[in-house]
Amino acid sequence: MPTTATISQPALAPLTHQEREVLYAVGCGMRDAEIATALSIPQDAVAGHLTRILAVLGLRDRAAAIVHAFDCGLVTPGRGPRRQTKVPAPRAAVHRATERRAPEPPLRISVLGPLQAWRGGQPVDLGHLRQQAVLAALVLCPDRAVSQQELLDGVWGMEPPLTNVVPVYIYRLRKILRSGDGPGSVIEHSRCGYRLLPGAAKVDMARMEELVTAAGTAERAGELTEAVRFCSQALGLFRGELLAGLPGPLAELERLRLTERRTALAQRKLNWQLRLGRHTEAIEELWALTVAQPLNEPVAAMLMRALYLGGRQADALTVFERTRRRLADDLGVSPGQLLRRTHQMILRGYDAGLGLAGATP
Repeated sequence: MPTTATISQPALAPLTHQEREVLYAVGCGMRDAEIATALSIPQDAVAGHLTRILAVLGLRDRAAAIVHAFDCGLVTPGRGPRRQTKVPAPRAAVHRATERRAPEPPLRISVLGPLQAWRGGQPVDLGHLRQQAVLAALVLCPDRAVSQQELLDGVWGMEPPLTNVVPVYIYRLRKILRSGDGPGSVIEHSRCGYRLLPGAAKVDMARMEELVTAAGTAERAGELTEAVRFCSQALGLFRGELLAGLPGPLAELERLRLTERRTALAQRKLNWQLRLGRHTEAIEELWALTVAQPLNEPVAAMLMRALYLGGRQADALTVFERTRRRLADDLGVSPGQLLRRTHQMILRGYDAGLGLAGATP
């Protein structure tokens, strides 16, 4: 296994001074010809040095050497070298130019739809889908480190990669997501694994949870109009297919979890709208929700309430019959207590009970 998989910082003691220079240049992503020019040595000598570096440090290939250069502190994405060394003049000029540049706006990452990131308002190319799935795993576990084994299981499942690619993907993501010459990487490596540093990026999922908390606070204060407003803002953060195209068991589980979260939020908002007497406003969204989830009995019950209280009793009874048949055909079950009670109230014209029936916690 490559030394980059270890927890402590790898050592560089067995390397000569020039081999360290070569490893540094490799870690910076320079090609052999560029390294030869920068160090004023033949290109064949660069290849020889790299071969010995891999052998001495027990590394498998050039990609592992790149990761090793980062892990041992020789190269730090986002901050440049930790020591003085030879660098080709064009690269040095670029480095000096970035030092004069104003700090970029915070990094933004979105997981409530296709995975996307923006740096300074510009979209970031996150690489191929497996690499994106690794980033998604870190973003979706904001309060803890994710171990390398968890990433392998969550992204590759029962078909793990033939090589130790997780550190390589982390290295690439660190380079992609860094903010110019800002204060270091946005991904931290500890003995427990990898995690997205708190405050390193603005994540839409965190904003969604803040809005949900605000909605709950407003409800407890009796301010249902404010609760609806906060909940609508939270729902507005969802866009398109969740984690579209990302492979692996973790992405699939998170799609299900986030879909359920979105549905629960929609039900809370619609229930508050019905309690406010905004029946007509809620009907269109409830129709769409019942089409998307025809077996969701609480949603069907809310639609029946909204239709009845909006003067459309026949339509409300039609919703009950349609849902009853679908439950029988697809699941072989009868309507539950909530749906039956709502149906009976509509038949009896019990408006007062329908004002609160089927409330969502």
